[in-house]
Amino acid sequence: MPNLKEVKNRIRSVMSTQQITKAMKMVAASKLRRAQDNILQMRPYAGRLNEMLQNLTAGSSDESTSFGEDRVVEKVLLIVITSDKGLCGAFNTNVHKIALSHISKNYDNLYKRGDLDILPIGRKGRDFFKKRNYNVIDDYWKTFSDLSFDNATKAAKFAMDKFQDKTYDKVEIIYNEFKNVATQILRVEQFLPVLPIESANDSDIDYIYQPDKQSIVSEMIPKSLKVQLYKAILESNASEQGARMTAMEQATDNAGELLKQLRLTYNRTRQAAITKEILEIVAGAEALGH
Repeated sequence: MPNLKEVKNRIRSVMSTQQITKAMKMVAASKLRRAQDNILQMRPYAGRLNEMLQNLTAGSSDESTSFGEDRVVEKVLLIVITSDKGLCGAFNTNVHKIALSHISKNYDNLYKRGDLDILPIGRKGRDFFKKRNYNVIDDYWKTFSDLSFDNATKAAKFAMDKFQDKTYDKVEIIYNEFKNVATQILRVEQFLPVLPIESANDSDIDYIYQPDKQSIVSEMIPKSLKVQLYKAILESNASEQGARMTAMEQATDNAGELLKQLRLTYNRTRQAAITKEILEIVAGAEALGH
Protein backbone atom coordinates (compact mmCIF):
# COMPACT_ATOMS: atom_id res chain seq x y z
CA MET A 1 0.00 0.00 0.00
CA PRO A 2 1.27 3.52 -0.75
CA ASN A 3 2.30 5.88 2.02
CA LEU A 4 -0.43 8.32 3.15
CA LYS A 5 1.92 11.29 2.91
CA GLU A 6 2.88 10.39 -0.66
CA VAL A 7 -0.78 10.14 -1.70
CA LYS A 8 -1.60 13.52 -0.07
CA ASN A 9 1.33 15.16 -1.87
CA ARG A 10 0.16 13.64 -5.17
CA ILE A 11 -3.37 14.96 -4.60
CA ARG A 12 -2.03 18.48 -3.93
CA SER A 13 0.11 18.30 -7.08
CA VAL A 14 -2.80 17.19 -9.29
CA MET A 15 -5.11 19.85 -7.80
CA SER A 16 -2.48 22.51 -8.55
CA THR A 17 -2.16 21.27 -12.13
CA GLN A 18 -5.95 21.25 -12.50
CA GLN A 19 -6.14 24.90 -11.43
CA ILE A 20 -3.52 25.81 -14.05
CA THR A 21 -5.33 23.95 -16.85
CA LYS A 22 -8.63 25.60 -15.86
CA ALA A 23 -7.00 29.04 -16.01
CA MET A 24 -5.39 28.26 -19.38
CA LYS A 25 -8.73 27.10 -20.74
CA MET A 26 -10.35 30.39 -19.69
CA VAL A 27 -7.54 32.43 -21.26
CA ALA A 28 -7.78 30.43 -24.50
CA ALA A 29 -11.58 30.89 -24.55
CA SER A 30 -11.15 34.65 -24.21
CA LYS A 31 -8.56 34.78 -27.00
CA LEU A 32 -10.71 32.49 -29.16
CA ARG A 33 -13.65 34.89 -29.10
CA ARG A 34 -11.50 37.70 -30.46
CA ALA A 35 -9.76 35.46 -33.00
CA GLN A 36 -13.09 34.00 -34.15
CA ASP A 37 -14.60 37.46 -34.61
CA ASN A 38 -11.57 38.53 -36.66
CA ILE A 39 -11.69 35.55 -39.02
CA LEU A 40 -15.48 35.65 -39.48
CA GLN A 41 -15.18 39.29 -40.54
CA MET A 42 -12.24 38.57 -42.85
CA ARG A 43 -13.60 35.52 -44.69
CA PRO A 44 -16.29 37.19 -46.88
CA TYR A 45 -13.97 40.04 -47.84
CA ALA A 46 -11.01 37.75 -48.60
CA GLY A 47 -13.18 35.30 -50.53
CA ARG A 48 -14.70 37.93 -52.81
CA LEU A 49 -11.37 39.69 -53.31
CA ASN A 50 -9.66 36.42 -54.24
CA GLU A 51 -12.43 35.60 -56.71
CA MET A 52 -12.00 39.00 -58.36
CA LEU A 53 -8.24 38.49 -58.46
CA GLN A 54 -8.56 35.13 -60.18
CA ASN A 55 -11.01 36.52 -62.72
CA LEU A 56 -8.79 39.50 -63.50
CA THR A 57 -5.73 37.33 -64.11
CA ALA A 58 -7.65 34.67 -66.07
CA GLY A 59 -7.63 36.57 -69.34
CA SER A 60 -4.55 38.74 -68.90
CA SER A 61 -0.98 38.24 -70.00
CA ASP A 62 0.62 41.68 -69.52
CA GLU A 63 3.48 42.46 -67.11
CA SER A 64 1.16 43.51 -64.29
CA THR A 65 -0.20 39.99 -64.03
CA SER A 66 3.19 38.27 -63.70
CA PHE A 67 1.87 36.83 -60.43
CA GLY A 68 -0.17 34.47 -62.58
CA GLU A 69 2.79 33.29 -64.66
CA ASP A 70 2.92 29.51 -64.81
CA ARG A 71 6.50 28.20 -64.95
CA VAL A 72 8.44 24.97 -64.81
CA VAL A 73 8.87 24.40 -61.09
CA GLU A 74 12.57 24.48 -60.25
CA LYS A 75 12.43 26.02 -56.78
CA VAL A 76 9.59 26.11 -54.23
CA LEU A 77 8.79 28.12 -51.09
CA LEU A 78 6.47 26.64 -48.46
CA ILE A 79 4.93 29.04 -45.94
CA VAL A 80 4.18 26.85 -42.90
CA ILE A 81 1.98 28.43 -40.20
CA THR A 82 2.18 26.98 -36.68
CA SER A 83 2.00 28.51 -33.18
CA ASP A 84 4.57 30.08 -30.89
CA LYS A 85 3.54 28.00 -27.88
CA GLY A 86 2.61 24.40 -27.14
CA LEU A 87 -0.09 22.87 -24.92
CA CYS A 88 -2.56 22.86 -27.80
CA GLY A 89 -2.90 19.15 -28.46
CA ALA A 90 -1.83 17.89 -31.88
CA PHE A 91 -2.24 21.32 -33.51
CA ASN A 92 1.42 21.80 -34.46
CA THR A 93 2.19 18.11 -34.91
CA ASN A 94 -0.51 17.79 -37.56
CA VAL A 95 0.89 20.75 -39.51
CA HIS A 96 4.39 19.27 -39.37
CA LYS A 97 3.12 15.87 -40.52
CA ILE A 98 1.20 17.19 -43.51
CA ALA A 99 4.13 19.43 -44.47
CA LEU A 100 6.57 16.50 -44.44
CA SER A 101 4.10 14.31 -46.31
CA HIS A 102 3.50 17.04 -48.92
CA ILE A 103 7.25 17.52 -49.40
CA SER A 104 7.90 13.78 -49.68
CA LYS A 105 5.07 13.31 -52.18
CA ASN A 106 5.59 16.35 -54.40
CA TYR A 107 9.01 17.93 -53.85
CA ASP A 108 11.36 15.17 -52.74
CA ASN A 109 13.80 15.82 -55.59
CA LEU A 110 13.76 19.59 -54.99
CA TYR A 111 14.42 19.04 -51.28
CA LYS A 112 17.34 16.68 -51.94
CA ARG A 113 19.06 19.18 -54.22
CA GLY A 114 18.39 22.14 -51.90
CA ASP A 115 15.73 23.88 -53.99
CA LEU A 116 13.01 23.80 -51.33
CA ASP A 117 12.79 26.61 -48.76
CA ILE A 118 10.57 26.82 -45.68
CA LEU A 119 9.21 30.14 -44.45
CA PRO A 120 7.83 29.38 -40.96
CA ILE A 121 5.33 31.65 -39.23
CA GLY A 122 5.36 30.60 -35.57
CA ARG A 123 8.17 29.42 -33.28
CA LYS A 124 7.15 25.74 -33.31
CA GLY A 125 7.47 25.44 -37.08
CA ARG A 126 10.79 27.28 -37.10
CA ASP A 127 12.28 25.01 -34.44
CA PHE A 128 10.90 21.85 -36.09
CA PHE A 129 12.34 22.49 -39.54
CA LYS A 130 15.63 23.93 -38.27
CA LYS A 131 16.31 20.79 -36.26
CA ARG A 132 15.79 18.75 -39.42
CA ASN A 133 18.23 20.92 -41.43
CA TYR A 134 15.73 22.35 -43.91
CA ASN A 135 16.49 25.63 -45.68
CA VAL A 136 14.59 28.00 -43.35
CA ILE A 137 13.80 31.67 -44.05
CA ASP A 138 14.32 32.87 -40.48
CA ASP A 139 12.87 36.39 -40.67
CA TYR A 140 9.10 36.16 -40.17
CA TRP A 141 8.49 33.51 -37.51
CA LYS A 142 7.73 36.17 -34.83
CA THR A 143 4.60 37.37 -36.66
CA PHE A 144 2.25 36.21 -33.87
CA SER A 145 4.05 38.35 -31.27
CA ASP A 146 2.53 41.41 -32.98
CA LEU A 147 -0.34 40.13 -35.10
CA SER A 148 -1.49 42.88 -37.42
CA PHE A 149 -2.11 43.24 -41.14
CA ASP A 150 1.03 45.31 -41.71
CA ASN A 151 3.24 42.88 -39.80
CA ALA A 152 1.66 39.75 -41.28
CA THR A 153 1.99 40.98 -44.86
CA LYS A 154 5.77 41.36 -44.66
CA ALA A 155 6.05 37.64 -45.36
CA ALA A 156 3.61 38.00 -48.28
CA LYS A 157 5.70 40.82 -49.77
CA PHE A 158 8.85 38.71 -49.45
CA ALA A 159 7.19 35.80 -51.28
CA MET A 160 5.80 38.08 -54.02
CA ASP A 161 9.13 39.81 -54.59
CA LYS A 162 10.97 36.48 -54.79
CA PHE A 163 8.36 35.08 -57.17
CA GLN A 164 8.63 38.10 -59.45
CA ASP A 165 12.42 37.97 -59.60
CA LYS A 166 12.09 34.21 -60.31
CA THR A 167 13.86 33.03 -57.17
CA TYR A 168 10.82 30.80 -56.62
CA ASP A 169 8.57 29.30 -59.27
CA LYS A 170 5.86 28.26 -56.82
CA VAL A 171 4.74 29.34 -53.34
CA GLU A 172 2.32 27.36 -51.15
CA ILE A 173 0.78 27.90 -47.72
CA ILE A 174 0.22 25.12 -45.15
CA TYR A 175 -2.01 25.96 -42.20
CA ASN A 176 -4.98 24.97 -40.03
CA GLU A 177 -8.35 26.38 -41.11
CA PHE A 178 -10.75 27.12 -38.27
CA LYS A 179 -14.05 25.23 -38.40
CA ASN A 180 -15.14 25.18 -34.77
CA VAL A 181 -13.62 24.89 -31.30
CA ALA A 182 -13.00 21.15 -31.61
CA THR A 183 -12.22 20.93 -35.34
CA GLN A 184 -9.41 22.36 -37.45
CA ILE A 185 -8.99 21.51 -41.13
CA LEU A 186 -5.47 21.20 -42.52
CA ARG A 187 -5.04 23.13 -45.76
CA VAL A 188 -2.36 23.22 -48.44
CA GLU A 189 -3.09 26.18 -50.73
CA GLN A 190 -1.24 27.56 -53.72
CA PHE A 191 -0.25 31.17 -53.10
CA LEU A 192 1.72 31.84 -56.27
CA PRO A 193 1.25 31.68 -59.18
CA VAL A 194 -2.36 32.85 -58.87
CA LEU A 195 -4.76 30.15 -60.07
CA PRO A 196 -7.59 31.14 -62.45
CA ILE A 197 -11.10 29.89 -61.69
CA GLU A 198 -11.58 26.69 -63.67
CA SER A 199 -15.31 27.15 -64.21
CA ALA A 200 -15.04 30.77 -65.25
CA ASN A 201 -15.02 31.94 -68.86
CA ASP A 202 -14.85 35.35 -70.46
CA SER A 203 -18.62 35.76 -70.41
CA ASP A 204 -18.66 35.34 -66.63
CA ILE A 205 -16.24 38.24 -66.09
CA ASP A 206 -18.17 41.48 -66.28
CA TYR A 207 -16.31 44.31 -64.53
CA ILE A 208 -16.42 48.04 -65.24
CA TYR A 209 -12.86 49.38 -64.99
CA GLN A 210 -12.16 52.90 -63.71
CA PRO A 211 -9.68 54.37 -64.53
CA ASP A 212 -8.43 51.36 -66.53
CA LYS A 213 -7.83 47.64 -66.16
CA GLN A 214 -4.03 47.95 -66.20
CA SER A 215 -3.97 50.29 -63.20
CA ILE A 216 -6.53 48.32 -61.23
CA VAL A 217 -4.84 44.96 -61.79
CA SER A 218 -1.39 46.28 -60.86
CA GLU A 219 -2.77 47.68 -57.58
CA MET A 220 -5.24 44.96 -56.71
CA ILE A 221 -3.18 41.80 -57.13
CA PRO A 222 -0.51 42.57 -54.49
CA LYS A 223 -3.18 43.70 -52.02
CA SER A 224 -5.34 40.63 -52.55
CA LEU A 225 -2.36 38.31 -52.12
CA LYS A 226 -1.49 40.02 -48.83
CA VAL A 227 -5.09 39.57 -47.69
CA GLN A 228 -4.94 35.88 -48.64
CA LEU A 229 -1.90 35.26 -46.41
CA TYR A 230 -3.31 37.40 -43.59
CA LYS A 231 -6.51 35.36 -43.69
CA ALA A 232 -4.52 32.11 -43.43
CA ILE A 233 -2.67 33.51 -40.39
CA LEU A 234 -5.97 34.53 -38.75
CA GLU A 235 -7.41 31.08 -39.47
CA SER A 236 -4.39 29.46 -37.84
CA ASN A 237 -4.60 31.79 -34.83
CA ALA A 238 -8.28 30.95 -34.22
CA SER A 239 -7.54 27.24 -34.73
CA GLU A 240 -4.70 27.40 -32.21
CA GLN A 241 -6.89 28.92 -29.51
CA GLY A 242 -9.65 26.40 -30.20
CA ALA A 243 -7.18 23.51 -30.03
CA ARG A 244 -5.67 24.85 -26.79
CA MET A 245 -9.09 25.34 -25.24
CA THR A 246 -10.06 21.75 -26.11
CA ALA A 247 -6.72 20.36 -24.89
CA MET A 248 -6.93 22.22 -21.57
CA GLU A 249 -10.55 21.12 -21.06
CA GLN A 250 -9.49 17.50 -21.60
CA ALA A 251 -6.53 17.96 -19.27
CA THR A 252 -8.82 19.42 -16.58
CA ASP A 253 -11.25 16.50 -16.94
CA ASN A 254 -8.38 14.00 -16.78
CA ALA A 255 -7.06 15.69 -13.63
CA GLY A 256 -10.54 15.36 -12.11
CA GLU A 257 -10.61 11.63 -12.87
CA LEU A 258 -7.13 11.20 -11.43
CA LEU A 259 -8.17 13.05 -8.27
CA LYS A 260 -11.09 10.65 -7.80
CA GLN A 261 -8.74 7.68 -8.03
CA LEU A 262 -6.18 9.27 -5.69
CA ARG A 263 -8.82 10.15 -3.09
CA LEU A 264 -10.14 6.61 -3.26
CA THR A 265 -6.61 5.30 -2.79
CA TYR A 266 -6.07 7.73 0.11
CA ASN A 267 -9.28 6.64 1.85
CA ARG A 268 -8.46 2.97 1.38
CA THR A 269 -4.92 3.46 2.66
CA ARG A 270 -6.19 5.45 5.63
CA GLN A 271 -8.84 2.83 6.40
CA ALA A 272 -6.24 0.07 6.18
CA ALA A 273 -3.98 1.96 8.59
CA ILE A 274 -6.87 2.44 11.06
CA THR A 275 -7.87 -1.22 10.79
CA LYS A 276 -4.27 -2.26 11.40
CA GLU A 277 -4.07 -0.06 14.51
CA ILE A 278 -7.33 -1.49 15.85
CA LEU A 279 -6.11 -5.04 15.28
CA GLU A 280 -2.87 -4.24 17.09
CA ILE A 281 -4.77 -2.75 20.05
CA VAL A 282 -7.10 -5.76 20.21
CA ALA A 283 -4.15 -8.14 20.01
CA GLY A 284 -2.39 -6.24 22.79
CA ALA A 285 -5.48 -6.28 24.98
CA GLU A 286 -5.91 -10.02 24.51
CA ALA A 287 -2.27 -10.61 25.37
CA LEU A 288 -2.65 -8.61 28.62
CA GLY A 289 -5.84 -10.57 29.46
CA HIS A 290 -3.94 -13.86 29.33
